[in-house]
Amino acid sequence: MGSAEYQPLLLGLDSHSRIPDLSSIAIEEFLEHRPVAVRWWPRLVGWESRLLWLLSGASIVVSIFNYMLSFVTLMFTGHLGSLELAGASIASVGIQGLAYGIMLGMASAVQTVCGQAYGAKKLAAMGIICQKAIILHLGAAVLLTFIYWFSGPLLVAMGQSASIAEEGEVFARGLIPQLYAFAISCPMQRFLQAQNIVNPLAYMSVGVFILHCILSWLAVYVLDYGLLGAALTLSLSWWILVLVNGLYILLSPSCKETWTGFSTKAFKGLWPYFKLTVASAVMLCLEIWYNQGLVLISGLLSNPTIALDSISICMNYLNWDMQFMLGLSAAASVRVSNELGAGHPRVAKFSVLVVNGSSIIISIIFSAIVLIFRVELSQLFTSDTEVIDAVSSLTPLLAISVFLNGIQPILSGVAIGSGWQGVVAYVNLATYYVIGLPIGCVLGFRTGLGVAGIWWGMIIGVLLQTATLIILTARTNWTAEVQKAADRLKKSAEEDTLDLVAAI
Repeated sequence: MGSAEYQPLLLGLDSHSRIPDLSSIAIEEFLEHRPVAVRWWPRLVGWESRLLWLLSGASIVVSIFNYMLSFVTLMFTGHLGSLELAGASIASVGIQGLAYGIMLGMASAVQTVCGQAYGAKKLAAMGIICQKAIILHLGAAVLLTFIYWFSGPLLVAMGQSASIAEEGEVFARGLIPQLYAFAISCPMQRFLQAQNIVNPLAYMSVGVFILHCILSWLAVYVLDYGLLGAALTLSLSWWILVLVNGLYILLSPSCKETWTGFSTKAFKGLWPYFKLTVASAVMLCLEIWYNQGLVLISGLLSNPTIALDSISICMNYLNWDMQFMLGLSAAASVRVSNELGAGHPRVAKFSVLVVNGSSIIISIIFSAIVLIFRVELSQLFTSDTEVIDAVSSLTPLLAISVFLNGIQPILSGVAIGSGWQGVVAYVNLATYYVIGLPIGCVLGFRTGLGVAGIWWGMIIGVLLQTATLIILTARTNWTAEVQKAADRLKKSAEEDTLDLVAAI
């Protein structure tokens, strides 16, 4: 094609006011016309970045503020004493974290299937899907309740000291109501996100977070309810979040077509729907449990209270960073899947490059903050000078992990958007559990490095996983991925009704 045919597009790119209005079709055509002059790249990056941040902004807010509910609770328990913080941390990581991985893994199918129903205009089916998910989540919550209630003996069996396990059990039992709230909230939030209802979710999450800060202050400092009071306050805040999410679904005009009321149809086909969650659940659980397993292992060191306090404080900041990146990862997944489905391999590849570049810049900034404010960050949790010193010594490793977290979740989001969940699950198993975890144990217990050795094991595992995902992404034939997406869409289109099992 001659360059004259691209003149209208070039004129559009010259006008900053028109850049947001350009379609993916126009950008795909422009990227196909190689080589692309250097002067166009900043404007193309601006076009893609705008789409990414429109998608990810509210999702990041929801992810961060939901996580910050637990974060604030641990901050308040830290001021009750080092033992209380160690107990709450071990329960939060070892017990609550187990449920967190399972629930989020199960909920990953909700957004996929609800999004599919929304795209197929089977709006009434979305409410049924949400109800199926809630039923399955509540069933899982019932089973997990026994683990919460008997968490003390379980923690002792894992090698934790009796005093830490006792405090952990008190905290875990106070979180049992939160477990059931989480079982209902996860599917509801995915149900709303599948309809692109993200801004209301963000407002609700921020509002509940502010209320939770006030309630936690009253429970711990004013009423002096101690560790159990802090846990019950967290449970109460999650139930408030469930209430406002539920009222929005029931009363908002935005959901009038997707939520048509409770139905007995939700109890049909539960087993096929449950099987849909397995690949994504395994992938997500392997990632979440890896970090949490390292915290549990740190409780086996010679000075478990200091070790647990220091690594849990660092892990909380790492998790905070992870929540931010997971929002960006979700946007990457949507962008890649949308462009592959639309038949735009070059735009899909360009989106991968832009989102990774953006996340790396953000991670460099976050890593610098961790290094600059290493003492101040630990003082938010504790006034124990020994713990503060231990956290300060770990911050260089935390900074490395924060930087890696700027790449790894984004690549995982790309993998999800491309349908590689099964492959990534195997990668996670090999790099985290076959390589990273044993190395961490050897360095932590055999070399005298202690907590730092365990953390080095984590870094090595994440580094290998990231390198593997980079290789997979770099070797991807995006044109072939477009064809695979087209085949899946064609298969779905041949069905007279939305087949929730066959369509995935």
